[in-house]
Amino acid sequence: MRVLLALLNKLVFGALIALIVITAIPYGTVEPWWKAAFVCGVFAICTLSLIESLITGRIEIRGKSVLLPMLALSAFAFLQTLSLGARTEGNLQVWNAISADPYQTRFFTLQMLALTAFLALLYNYASTERRIRVLVYTVLAIAVVSAVFGILRHSTQQQTGFLLPLLKQNQGYGQFINKNHFAYLMEMAFGLGLGIILGGGVKRDRLMIYVAVLLPIWTALVLANSRGGVLAMIAQIVVAVLLLTSVQKITQSFALRAVLLVTLVIGIGLGTIWVGGDRLATNFENASSELASDTLRQGVSRNEIWRATLKMFAAHPILGVGLGGYWIGITAYHDASGLMTPQEAHNDYLELLSSGGVIGFLLGVWFVVAVFRQARQNLIDDVGYMRAVRFGAILGIVGVAAHSLVDFGLHIIVNAVVLLTLITMATNSTERGSAGSTSI
Repeated sequence: MRVLLALLNKLVFGALIALIVITAIPYGTVEPWWKAAFVCGVFAICTLSLIESLITGRIEIRGKSVLLPMLALSAFAFLQTLSLGARTEGNLQVWNAISADPYQTRFFTLQMLALTAFLALLYNYASTERRIRVLVYTVLAIAVVSAVFGILRHSTQQQTGFLLPLLKQNQGYGQFINKNHFAYLMEMAFGLGLGIILGGGVKRDRLMIYVAVLLPIWTALVLANSRGGVLAMIAQIVVAVLLLTSVQKITQSFALRAVLLVTLVIGIGLGTIWVGGDRLATNFENASSELASDTLRQGVSRNEIWRATLKMFAAHPILGVGLGGYWIGITAYHDASGLMTPQEAHNDYLELLSSGGVIGFLLGVWFVVAVFRQARQNLIDDVGYMRAVRFGAILGIVGVAAHSLVDFGLHIIVNAVVLLTLITMATNSTERGSAGSTSI
């Protein structure tokens, strides 16, 4: 029986790793049917976990402080879809609810529950240092393969279709339709690898292996020409400096790591300018147009979208227009020609505020605070490799937090999944082998 339980435990963990890898392939899982497949995959793995729990007679839920706000947000989104009494418009009966699009809000609820279940499974099945190492290698491997694929596509694609049929020339990067969504994955992996190096989690004889892994990731991030991605990378380096100077015991050789960090800052800065070249410089020069008023009244600049989003929040300050309902709710406040209508707020914080109102935003703050408190405590308490992993995971999370000020990459399932994987690395408590978390 113990052998059977050990095999089942390894099967669940292996299925979680496979799910992360598979989710990255179909454009980062952006189409509704692939999102539905991800949801089904998570709940199938939950079934295997439940079978194991029934056999052992023990159900353990770890990471409750982080999982509770996610469950609360899911419950709140579902409440936004409840019927307030049907209303008639013309000859049609309309689903009258808080959400501007109850169907999409319920789909959001389902996705949120799947992501919560995914995180809960990671907390339970990745609670040993050996399995955390597997998660680290998985994230870095996915990023390297995506980066190499992106560089090859960037330099050789001549027509629509490059292994994946919907990839168009000069559109997106890697396997992603949107270059900014690709940048999210790169910055998370870059922060993770950089943090492990600076945190002293790499032996000297293996240091160049990590540098070789990070080189294509960094190169692809720069070549993707994403302003948000570059700014996120800068934010990661700034936070790395602050953490190394404020938590000096993060490594026994602080002076050596500080010198390495200064060298990396200079090298990354000069390298970014050299690799990015005129394309990157031009992209940053065009940033001012994103914040300027739109004279053609198309309403597609970030300035116009953010102003419309704030108007929508002012009209629905408490409950919002429905999580997942932004795309239809914004039409009443988007003062433009109507030729183009924003589907997202291009700022995940503003979108949460307008879609969930003050209640939804406070639930988001609850989640952030829970992650921050647990990650900080683990960073202080841990030693050796695990402390370096915590450090790297925090840098990866910082990159997402910075980039989300100007983009919406967390709408892509693979980015949300990798972020939750980093949160697991940063906040999960590790143990040395147990029946519930057999190491591989």
